[in-house]
Amino acid sequence: MKQSHFIGLGAHCQFTEMAVVNSRGEVVRRQRCPTTIPALAELLGTVPRPCAVALGEGPLADWLWRDLAPRVEQFAACDPRRNGLIAKDSDEDGPIDAAQLAQLLRGGYLRAVHHPEALGRAVFRQWVLLYRGRVRQRAQEANRVMAYLRRYGIFARERAFRDPGDRPGLAGRLPPEPLAAAHLQVLWQSYDPAAAQVRQLRQRLTRQAAQEDVTRRWQELPGIGWARAASPFVFPDAPRRFPSKAALWKYLGAGLERRHSGPGPARVRVVRRSNRVLKGVIVGAAQRAIGQGANPFAERYRRWLKAGVPPGPARRNVARALAAAVWGMWKSGRAYHPEWVGAGAAAAAARGGPPWAGPGA
Repeated sequence: MKQSHFIGLGAHCQFTEMAVVNSRGEVVRRQRCPTTIPALAELLGTVPRPCAVALGEGPLADWLWRDLAPRVEQFAACDPRRNGLIAKDSDEDGPIDAAQLAQLLRGGYLRAVHHPEALGRAVFRQWVLLYRGRVRQRAQEANRVMAYLRRYGIFARERAFRDPGDRPGLAGRLPPEPLAAAHLQVLWQSYDPAAAQVRQLRQRLTRQAAQEDVTRRWQELPGIGWARAASPFVFPDAPRRFPSKAALWKYLGAGLERRHSGPGPARVRVVRRSNRVLKGVIVGAAQRAIGQGANPFAERYRRWLKAGVPPGPARRNVARALAAAVWGMWKSGRAYHPEWVGAGAAAAAARGGPPWAGPGA
């Protein structure tokens, strides 16, 4: 359906700026309204149909997209980093941003950011982000404890003080100064709540992930646990989003891109813009699969090392293979078969294997 009007929204906590552009590129209307669903729905209802709406991605985007998208023919939350006109413009006030969004939407230059259609999936995604944030917080508190102990020549890992029963031995190695032991007790008082929250969040995350068929099947893959399985389930949200494994790998931060200028040589590098959460998940899963040893991914890693591939690229190759297996199992609905990874992939494909079974998997 050809759109007759294009709307750009600049949403703020208290108000939203709207700019309307017609099919000829003329700004025909500017208006401000409170950032509430009734006010915005009424405002959008006054624009002639059919119309398309663009909104900058941000904390308000999922809420506005979920409630306003059914009211118009097209609604896209776009990534502001990809919007060169807005990013490079010196004037950053709301009306100009809204008008530029509308013009870019009209020209087809915006790329929509994916939002889960199911509210439960969106809520689960926020829980996964909360869990990973608390994991980072616990790691920071543990690093503070370890750094303090090193000041007195005490070298300990987190597992040495994770159990409160093991702590008196560490505290006894401190100098006989009351403040030294008191300092360590304060650090542990910050570490313990963070560690307790991580345990509670992981239990709830595990229960939620266990309700999904695909995450249960992913448990069969080496290096994939419940916490790691939840991330590829809630972030890509749908396996059909990616037309190929190469597109999936770039989204995960494990793919390669070629860059060249004029007749100069082409340079190949790892993509820099990616989903950082999923990049950490898939690389961590690859590292764990390699450490487990007896699985096809670890065997391929050893073969790459023998072929002269450095450890970093070899580990990234394992991450790609794991990502391809996860993606293929999700698309096909099948279980994990070790013989479909690596050398046996071509034979498995000939026997009717899944679409991810191939030389590059």
